[in-house]
Amino acid sequence: MPAMGAPWWQTAVIYQIYPRSFADTTGDGIGDLEGIRRRLDHLAWLGVDAIWLSPFFPSPMADFGYDVADHCDVDPVFGTLGDFDRLLADAHERDIKVVIDWVPNHTSDQHPWFVESRSARDAPKRGWYVWRDGTPDTPPNGWRAAFTGESTWVRDDDGQLRPRLLDDPVGIEASAWTWDDATEQWYLHLFLPEQPDLEWRNPEVVAAMHDTLRFWLDRGVDGFRADVVHAIGKDPDAGPDAAASGLTSPESDTSEWEQTHEILRGLRTLLDSYDGDRMMVGEVFLLDTAKVARYYGDGDELHLCFNFPPLFTRWAAPRWRGRILDVEEHMGSVGGWPTWVLSNHDNPRHRSRYGTEARARAAAVLLLGLRGTTFLYAGEELGLEDAEVPPDRVVDPGGRDGCRAPIPWDRDGLHGWAAEPWLPWPPDAADHSLEALLADAASMPHLYRRLLAARRSSPALQLGSIELVDAPDGVLAWHRRHGDDERLVVVSFTAAPVDLDLGGAWVIEVASDGAGEGGRWAGTLAPDQAVVLHHPE
Repeated sequence: MPAMGAPWWQTAVIYQIYPRSFADTTGDGIGDLEGIRRRLDHLAWLGVDAIWLSPFFPSPMADFGYDVADHCDVDPVFGTLGDFDRLLADAHERDIKVVIDWVPNHTSDQHPWFVESRSARDAPKRGWYVWRDGTPDTPPNGWRAAFTGESTWVRDDDGQLRPRLLDDPVGIEASAWTWDDATEQWYLHLFLPEQPDLEWRNPEVVAAMHDTLRFWLDRGVDGFRADVVHAIGKDPDAGPDAAASGLTSPESDTSEWEQTHEILRGLRTLLDSYDGDRMMVGEVFLLDTAKVARYYGDGDELHLCFNFPPLFTRWAAPRWRGRILDVEEHMGSVGGWPTWVLSNHDNPRHRSRYGTEARARAAAVLLLGLRGTTFLYAGEELGLEDAEVPPDRVVDPGGRDGCRAPIPWDRDGLHGWAAEPWLPWPPDAADHSLEALLADAASMPHLYRRLLAARRSSPALQLGSIELVDAPDGVLAWHRRHGDDERLVVVSFTAAPVDLDLGGAWVIEVASDGAGEGGRWAGTLAPDQAVVLHHPE
């Protein structure tokens, strides 16, 4: 249980659910809220503290829910508000918190606000979005939209996937601006043209978006994941070079827009006015931990910030050592509580990136042994790989279909779904179904369950300090301490056994391969093995 005085989100393991791909109960091949509700017992068995639901709001689905047409309702494909209320109540009954996605940077172009905004230059909500004068052939500046092919993933010789940035020219087809013939102005969209950006410098927008948060807070949600929140404060008139690479890119200077921090302070005040430690974790897509740390403010901005450099880090001990030290330096300097994530709905699963199940198992120990809040992605505990999606079934504008493949629950037939799903199954779906894996005590879900139980029972793993210790090449080891409680986490990144003297007597609490659990540490780490150790009773 959380240590006395710590907010729930600080000790939590939060499980991300992409609703379309989780569980279908209606027979349309699309996951729904009722499907999530029926699988809560699995999550309780696993031991997660909270679930985060990717968008389920009314949407034309140009970006599969991140183009929101109504922030305060449920899209019929996912169910009804009544379904959400039942899911929320049943989750709370199992002591599982519920975090929902909140998309503040933009809306759908079919949202009533934008429909009115684009109806005329003098429309009451014209100033709710970012409109600029110009000519049809010259955008207002060189800002670039996402989903235009600026990045992809390539596989290295050792089987690991890594991102590769491309240097495509920025033309009108890649611009973050779209010309509106009817009113003869440009509107800004950092993503698809169907996702116009809100103008957060307008107090009416601030008030309206605060109301969307209140709607869900009043229903009892425990927190929000704020989509691309680092980009909501911006000045398109700051000059053509202000963010020429695009505000959503890792190289963006959007962290320098002070208005964003003012907006975040207002959001924090709203959340803190509710009881129950309501929280907001921000998607801050800046691959610079020092910049990410700014979004904690002085304890008055975001409660948590996603820090994505580790997600893009190769499976190599020196790289991970650097990441851990980087987080401790920069998060520590602002008093921010770290977050750790290895997989999500926007990037290839870490099982696919690292190349082997042994590495994926070791990564699970690494992830849950670090200091900070842990985020898991649905199916991670099943060891799922990305699906191979043939060209005629590609639907996502950002090329992310593979990591969004449906979750297989049963061995046979439709794997527990009511109909053939909207995307292809991940590889070896029957063997990686929950039903098949639960029958094998050595399988991945049992490993995750043991890790979560170890974390929940140890103040050191939940809230303790972290101190890296000397280890042979290819190995990382660190102490976690809180009061009298101590754990030692050791991770091998090598394909050969490694002997190491850890000093004193240790017992294996959890091993990535299950070997030797409950017995004395013998001093040798197997290839690609990771362990959590404690002192004998």
